[in-house]
Amino acid sequence: MSPREADKLDQAARVAWLYYVAGKTQQQIAAALHISRQTAQRLLGVAIERNLVNVHLSHRISPCAELEEALRRRYGLQLCEVVPFDEDDTDSLRAKIAVTGARVMEHFLASERPIIVALGTGQTLKSVIGRLPVLRRPQHRFVNLVGTFARDGSSNLYEVALSMADKTGSRYYLLPAPLLVSSVEERIRWCDHDLYKTVARLAAKADVTFIGIGHIAPGCPLQRDGYISQQEVSRLQRAGAIGETSGWALNTSGELIDLPAYHDKLTTIAPPRHSKNPVIAFAGGRNKWEAVRAALRGKWVNGLVTDESCARAIAESEGLLTRSQ
Repeated sequence: MSPREADKLDQAARVAWLYYVAGKTQQQIAAALHISRQTAQRLLGVAIERNLVNVHLSHRISPCAELEEALRRRYGLQLCEVVPFDEDDTDSLRAKIAVTGARVMEHFLASERPIIVALGTGQTLKSVIGRLPVLRRPQHRFVNLVGTFARDGSSNLYEVALSMADKTGSRYYLLPAPLLVSSVEERIRWCDHDLYKTVARLAAKADVTFIGIGHIAPGCPLQRDGYISQQEVSRLQRAGAIGETSGWALNTSGELIDLPAYHDKLTTIAPPRHSKNPVIAFAGGRNKWEAVRAALRGKWVNGLVTDESCARAIAESEGLLTRSQ
């Protein structure tokens, strides 16, 4: 079974769980999953046709659907999808999140109305975009929240606005700055540039934002990609950082850590906190659960696509599951 076919079956099972177990109406399911009522009805038919619906829901998505409902209620999420995962394989996990994430992303990009899409960075986000079909939408605009290069001048390996523009034929806007600079004065010079201000103003008008979430530990994405050193990782950890989004370092409560020597040199545009518009994170893996929980607790995101191991660790830490679950 191809990843796309498996995702369709997972989605059908998810709809069936919401309808038969959670007692949701088809309209409520459509709103929760960001699909049309007709699509919800069709997926329900697929679940019945494929014998997923019995006395109980006989599909691996059932515990994932329970986790989705638990996280959605706890954090007030507009959207939450949890993909089943029972393998200790990072590439396989990223591929599963990417397939589901691409479907979620395509829902927004299908809009005929021109929209502005703000983008973070990271391997998972780039994988999601790689799974998108070609969708001609020249009316949209894509804007990066993260600088396009590191301190040494090397390009951001996971810059994604260009990839999105290639898929849609749209215009894209890069943030003309390194992610982290050497001094406050240098940051002021970068951020005071007219081009930077133009991109920042556009990002502030985003209709939807897609971001990644990283953990803070030796070998973490910020260090691996050359943005910060091992010494800076240690400094962030001592200040209480356990995760980051677009470089902004968060403590376990989801608040920015108290480390002006770091944040005052950061040029990236922070995702809109407490946003009414969708801010959707694509992140997974059990090693990231604390970082993802921090972003949820701090209301940095209101949508999440993750995997079962990460979601379960978060739910267990918050006491959202009964012993039988």
